[in-house]
Amino acid sequence: MKTFLTATILSVAATGAFAAGHCAAGKTLTDGTLTIATGNPAYYPWVLNDAPEAGEGFEAAVAYALAEEMGFAAEAVTWVRTSFDEAIQPGAKNFDLNMQQYSITAERDKVVDFSAPYYTAPQAVMTTTPVVEGGATATMESLKGLKWGVVASTTALPVVMEQIQPSQSPLVYDDNANITAAMKAGQIDAALFDLPTALFTAAVLMDNGVVLGQFDPAAAENPDQFGMLMPEGSALKACVDEALAAMTENGTLAAIEAQWLQEATGVPLIK
Repeated sequence: MKTFLTATILSVAATGAFAAGHCAAGKTLTDGTLTIATGNPAYYPWVLNDAPEAGEGFEAAVAYALAEEMGFAAEAVTWVRTSFDEAIQPGAKNFDLNMQQYSITAERDKVVDFSAPYYTAPQAVMTTTPVVEGGATATMESLKGLKWGVVASTTALPVVMEQIQPSQSPLVYDDNANITAAMKAGQIDAALFDLPTALFTAAVLMDNGVVLGQFDPAAAENPDQFGMLMPEGSALKACVDEALAAMTENGTLAAIEAQWLQEATGVPLIK
């Protein structure tokens, strides 16, 4: 009797393990292993301390939650590094998934596959410490009085003009590099970026950068959405999308976002 029960328990456990990993079985580069790529280096708040294997930071945490949902134990996750640009190019890949804040675009989707979105990036206001010390706050009324710089080819210009309606006309620039240079020179007080770009620019490219606040992404007409990049025609895509749908439904994605992109960054909503 004892032998029978033991065999039955083992059989059920094996069946459960098979069911958990069945979707991805035979569809990864290495059978039984999920290979995930990130940047070299990978930055906060997406990956903490450039150590994705620790599972800390928004994308690292999402990666391990996704792996678990797909039936992979944490020790079955392997990390590799790629540059942002090389991963978008056509051709063979050394990863199953790549997470580097890739915006899903029609042009990129012609040469690679994307998962369903795992993050919708809100627009965020970047400024400097002196401007904040001068009284700037994350309110629409305060934003109206700032000197704005915008990139003409982005959605920043209509947002600034139609939503913020500043008291003086914004200065228009060709690209983000010129915006950053203008802010360093004190020519403008604030600029509008997607939140990831604002966080990176403030922390890495500016000496005194501050992300003052973020707009509610649900209010945007064409929100910037991040997807996991996969080789074109990946057999794993349906399985990844299924796991992301489950993580959305059970609140896992929302909890990870709250921990790493709201609490950790401390960027308030603009009111």
